[in-house]
Amino acid sequence: MSEPAPIVVSDLRKVFRQVATGQDIVAIDRLDIRFEPHEIIAIVGQTGCGKSTFFDLMIGLQSPSAGSIEIGGKTPYGNFDDFRGLIATVFQQDRLLPWRSALDNARLPLELLGLPEDEQKKRAMVWLERLRLDRFAGAYPHELSGGMRQRIAIARAFVVQPQILLADEAFGHLDEVTARELRETFVTLARESGATAILITHQLEEAIAVGDRIVVFGKAAKLLADIRVAGWAASEHVALRDAIQSTLHQNEIHERLKPQ
Repeated sequence: MSEPAPIVVSDLRKVFRQVATGQDIVAIDRLDIRFEPHEIIAIVGQTGCGKSTFFDLMIGLQSPSAGSIEIGGKTPYGNFDDFRGLIATVFQQDRLLPWRSALDNARLPLELLGLPEDEQKKRAMVWLERLRLDRFAGAYPHELSGGMRQRIAIARAFVVQPQILLADEAFGHLDEVTARELRETFVTLARESGATAILITHQLEEAIAVGDRIVVFGKAAKLLADIRVAGWAASEHVALRDAIQSTLHQNEIHERLKPQ
C-alpha cells in the first residue's frame, strides 16, 4: 500500500434545505481540522452534531456547501473514481449480500475493481483467515452470528488494502465482549496495514480505548476538543471520560481539555 496522504479539512460547511419548511439546517459549520497519515482518530459527539454527515462527505456520498476535504490534493466527492480502493468503510450494519457466501462477500470490492477472480478469492481468503473465518468461507450471512457477519464486513474493508479506513458506529450494536474483541482486531489490523483510520462512535470508552486522537464535535460539527490520548495516563482515563462528557453536555470545552 502506498503512503496515505494527510486529510485536510478546511472551512467545511454543509447546509441542508428542509423540503417541508424551506428552512436551512446547518449540519457542519466552518470545520477546520487535519488528520495525519497512520493516525487512528475517534470522533465523538451527541446525536445530530454532524458526525454522519462528515462521514458521508469523507466517502464522497455528498458534496459540501462550502469549504473542502482534501486528500493528496483531491476531494472524495469531486474525484470519486480516484479514491476507488483507497477508502474503505465498515458500517454499523454489516450490509452483507444475503445471496453471497462469506468469501464472495469479502471479495466483492475486488470484483468491483475488476481484479481477476482467482486473485479476488486468494486475497479474500487471506483476510478471512486473519479474522478466523476461513472455516466459514462457504457460509451465507443467515448462517452466521452478528459478530461473525461484522468480521466479514471488516475483511471486506481490508481486502482492498485501503489507505483510509472509516468505521461508522461499527461495533456499538454488538454485545460488549464481541464489540471489545472486534475493536481490538480492527485497531491491530489498521496499525499493521499502516492505514489512517477514523472511527465515529458515541461510546467514550471505545474512543479512549482505540484512538490516538479523540475529536469532540459539538452542534453543527463545531470542533470542541482535539485530544491526544497518549498525553493521559491510564490512571487518568476516568477523568478524561468525565471531561469529554462535560464538554458534550455543555457544548463547551472543559477546562482540563484546553491546550496548555
